[in-house]
Amino acid sequence: MSVDHQKKWQEYKDKELKKLGPIFDKLGFALDREQVHIGGERYVSGDKKLVLLGKRINDNKKVVIKVSSDREMIAEIKAEYNGRKILEKINFAYYIFLYPEEILFVETEGYTIFVTEFIEQNKRFIDRPLKEQFFLALKSFEAQEAIQATTYEHAGLIKEHFGFFDAHNYLQKFDKYSRDILTVSENETKLNELLSQARKFLVGNKKIIDLYSGFLVHWDFVPHNLRIADNEIYLLDHSSLRFGNKYESWARFINFMALYNPELESVLLGYVKQNRGEKELLSLRLMRVFRLSELIWYYTKSLEIASGDLLELNKKRIDLWTNVLSAVLSEKQVSFDILEQYRHSRDSLRDREEKKRQEILH
Repeated sequence: MSVDHQKKWQEYKDKELKKLGPIFDKLGFALDREQVHIGGERYVSGDKKLVLLGKRINDNKKVVIKVSSDREMIAEIKAEYNGRKILEKINFAYYIFLYPEEILFVETEGYTIFVTEFIEQNKRFIDRPLKEQFFLALKSFEAQEAIQATTYEHAGLIKEHFGFFDAHNYLQKFDKYSRDILTVSENETKLNELLSQARKFLVGNKKIIDLYSGFLVHWDFVPHNLRIADNEIYLLDHSSLRFGNKYESWARFINFMALYNPELESVLLGYVKQNRGEKELLSLRLMRVFRLSELIWYYTKSLEIASGDLLELNKKRIDLWTNVLSAVLSEKQVSFDILEQYRHSRDSLRDREEKKRQEILH
């Protein structure tokens, strides 16, 4: 009998929120009536962690609450909390980024709860002028590149907590993604051929991957993990840092912009080509290929969990990112028609809850 994952997630949310209400009251917090971060497509991840919006009762300060009673998710929340402490110790904020104020970290009644301030922004990143987006992105990338494993005073501390990726690790991950994808999509000839081509590309350029490795990178560097307020950049996610290829952050960001702002994708690629040379441009392509394989893997995995319109949408997402992978391997940008067809499908298949969640995320 098939499992209704959406129903299970709803039951989990309802049960946890009922238990958490009195706990939050005691701690001095009240939840917002509407909780967009736990609706829409959120059920597909399967993670037993809630990200909630609320306020501190004594002064109405808006807050973000991350909470879980699940062992794996408790470890994730603790890792993020400890990651912030490490970044504060090494004065990472000096290198451009600010962090939302920490308000509370507590373990009580089987729950681990981490509360930070909610950062208001009057405009989403993707709604800002192209020039502003470019300079904000470039400033962020250069801040990460300033910290190298071989020269930075606290490199050992960061490596121990966040980890280190070189060509061997990237290939190991890529092979896992490929195996998992092919298990589900063995009849997808185009995708299989592209993954084979991608592996040859990565293997043939291991020296380039290693040449530009050893830099601090944020492997999930996208607008929903940032907030811009008073011309300052706030980093919201502190659990996705590691030492790796300097273009991994660029790759994640540019792949995102291939869909959301192809003009910015083009400008950033042009900047690397004109100012950093062919080897660094190649390193960026290698990282884009790696991160695209992960995106395809993520949505392929989701096919076992998603249902209804979301199942159809995730199939279209696999097609989209397969086309982007093909374009990157061919040193091109994906065509406008492919993007428009996907956007039309996405907008018609997304439910109201998810559309609202996306407005806040980006």
